[in-house]
Amino acid sequence: MDWQGGAIFRPVRTGNAFEETVERILEAIKLGVFGYGDRLPAERDLAARLNISRETLREAIRSLQQAGCVESRRGRYGGTFVTYRLPPPDLGELRRAVQDMGTELEDALTYRLVLETGASEQAARRQLTDEQRGYLQERLTELEDASPEAYRQLDSRFHLAIAELTGSHSLASGIAESRMRLNDLLNAIPMLERNIDHASEQHRAMAQAILTGDVEGARRATEEHLEATAALLRGFLG
Repeated sequence: MDWQGGAIFRPVRTGNAFEETVERILEAIKLGVFGYGDRLPAERDLAARLNISRETLREAIRSLQQAGCVESRRGRYGGTFVTYRLPPPDLGELRRAVQDMGTELEDALTYRLVLETGASEQAARRQLTDEQRGYLQERLTELEDASPEAYRQLDSRFHLAIAELTGSHSLASGIAESRMRLNDLLNAIPMLERNIDHASEQHRAMAQAILTGDVEGARRATEEHLEATAALLRGFLG
């Protein structure tokens, strides 16, 4: 699917191709587009999507191998596989980061709210293909079946899937960047059973509204979900 991962794997700027390639791959891993054990796109495809040479891509992957984030395997079922696991959150350090952010935290939350509600509306307006509809349903199913350890990454993957379905690379890129601003903080929210149940209801409502073309319902469900997440973030890290 040429649109999968489009929120992250967009052409890099010239001048710092190596550094930006490392950044893009790490973003894709940390945001859950590719989780532990997943195989990255084939070298030829990834280089084309990033608009870089295959040698630059190989250098970036070698560096990520040395950092323990990926590994390369040979053979028929070979490729580059993710070995990175999210570190446990340090709440003390994250609270200090929130204090350092000051008003930037509210700015980031507002920016995320505007972008992601807009993305849900746009996805609901589009005539999605059967493949795209199946992709969104697959992201929802894997999130609902997620273990506590994998939940945050799969939650991010679900939200990015909606961004990718908008058909707007600029919007999808903006959402990926906004999530990276908040990613460590979101991962630090304790796993509360009641909140997970509530979030699951909201995720289902978001997906259902998008799949049935209910633009207002998609916006409302997304806004409710993001406001609940922001409230928890403020409560635990404020």
